[in-house]
Amino acid sequence: MKKDKVYSQGTCNVHPYPFITRMPDRPGALHRAAEIVTKYGGNINRLHYDRRIDPGTVFLEITSTEEAYRHIHNELAAIGYLQTSLHPAGFLKCAVYLPHRPGALLELLTHTTSANGNIAFMDFDDTGNHPDRLMMSLSVEESTRVDHLLNSLKTRYRIEIAEYDTTGNHLDDTVFYLWFAQKLRELLGDTEDAFLFRLLQDINHIVQELMNRGQDPRVVFQSVLDTGRSIRDSTGDGFSADIQTVSITDRVKLFCFQLPCGGNIFLFSTPEEAVLIDTGYGSYFPAIRTMLLQQACVDPARIGRVLITHGDADHAGGVGYYPATAWMTAATREILIQSNRAYGSQVQTSILEAVYTKLINAFSAFSLPPSVTLFPEDGGENRGIFRLLTRVTIGDIELEVLKGLGGHLVGQVYLYSPVCGLLFTADTVINFESLTTERRAYNSLAVNLVTSVNVDSEIAAQERMALLSLAEDTDRTLAAAGKRCLICGGHGAISIWEGGKLHPWGKVRHYDQRNPIVPPPDTDKM
Repeated sequence: MKKDKVYSQGTCNVHPYPFITRMPDRPGALHRAAEIVTKYGGNINRLHYDRRIDPGTVFLEITSTEEAYRHIHNELAAIGYLQTSLHPAGFLKCAVYLPHRPGALLELLTHTTSANGNIAFMDFDDTGNHPDRLMMSLSVEESTRVDHLLNSLKTRYRIEIAEYDTTGNHLDDTVFYLWFAQKLRELLGDTEDAFLFRLLQDINHIVQELMNRGQDPRVVFQSVLDTGRSIRDSTGDGFSADIQTVSITDRVKLFCFQLPCGGNIFLFSTPEEAVLIDTGYGSYFPAIRTMLLQQACVDPARIGRVLITHGDADHAGGVGYYPATAWMTAATREILIQSNRAYGSQVQTSILEAVYTKLINAFSAFSLPPSVTLFPEDGGENRGIFRLLTRVTIGDIELEVLKGLGGHLVGQVYLYSPVCGLLFTADTVINFESLTTERRAYNSLAVNLVTSVNVDSEIAAQERMALLSLAEDTDRTLAAAGKRCLICGGHGAISIWEGGKLHPWGKVRHYDQRNPIVPPPDTDKM
């Protein structure tokens, strides 16, 4: 999934090559693989095996020349060590009634072995209540062999089937990664094995890293699946949003849409054009299009500009679905291109950040923008601790584009209007108390996978204090006109800062894709 590193070995270049292997659970199995790697001058630079997760799967990354890689690959395949398919395995749980004679168990095992069955459970006691019954469960990596095995057993024994599955849904821990790949395929659709192999390698890498930090691997695997399921289940008919509408001036109306899993999107509607701030996940675009038409009377085709605050997929992942020009910083563009949310930060080389970005992009139908305009690198002015990059005009209002310091993500910007009292704080200031239980639960999944949503939490805290101070200063300036500074966070409700807390501003109404309600004619005024 990540770009290959290239090393120099004499006059030949060597590259890292990932392998997913299925080794027999017996002494010397890994030793045999290591001998093959050493034989061709390869170097094992990453290895992860944990029988508590899967007793047969070993992940390797080997640096070698391309020619050596081919030899290593072929020899590992020849001895049956390479995992070559991620198609659903079969699972069988049954009772087999054995005859009372010597060799009966050996005969049964001959059939299971010939089908390459991996036995997970056996129970037999001829002094028990069922002296001739043997209970067993086993998995078979080629699901078609389960049928052959079952037919073979039926002709020889009386059997009672407890579970029989060729879809991969009932696999046990003896083939955990096959089961996990099947679950990923359900979330990602008709995905090629090559992509799933790379994804499994990367997921295993973050599991290895988080286990070294004391985290339970099952929590990691479950968080990956829960993330994908949350996005899938909130797409299409499962889509909903919470909406606020504010009249900024007589000619400009602002809509805030809190999306189910992704970040907020904001829409400025003017007689001349519509301007969008952030996009949500790409998979949400069809539902967002319907919502914008019904709730804001705006067709996405009329959106002239899309302003991107930062490069996370829940804020920028749908940018490629809009025909408008996308405005962003150069660093944000690199994050989108490189699929690494940690680009340019002190944790740029973190495997956690890189894999998390790729996972979310895969689950959420991420799409690169067709056209990009970069904000200037420096506008020559400051607004407190932030560098003012440029100003953008929307209808009769003007927004300053302020460069963040890189606490949440490098390249993040804030948008500010001192005259209108608008402050778009991206993911640095969020009204967490206004989030629904479902949104809070989804946001917590990221912490299980990257440990922190900020690439530099200390700087993020500094930025948050500066933004809230800016909001307080703006409130004081606008007090004579009876106006407030509206804080438009990357998640949660549009809010005001009062008494050391964020409080939602105005009415918040709910929108459901399955039962859309026409919006009321009135809007909140500033």
